[in-house]
Amino acid sequence: MPKPPAESPDPIDVHVGKMIRARRRAIGVSQHDLAPAIGVTFQQVQKYELGSNRVSASKLFAIAQALGVPVASFGP
Repeated sequence: MPKPPAESPDPIDVHVGKMIRARRRAIGVSQHDLAPAIGVTFQQVQKYELGSNRVSASKLFAIAQALGVPVASFGP
């Protein structure tokens, strides 16, 4: 029996990921530098930025602190 196709990411998760990536790049922080600051691997940061993995509230708070912005800056 074939595997069902993977579900596409929620548009909100994709938006949050794009906002994280934009802020990270704007301040010159690499995924490799952000990852240990928030307690994950750089691969996990990649997944957050693509929207393929949803960012929990506590992790979003840690990301906001690491990037020096309020959590609300990642919203729509």
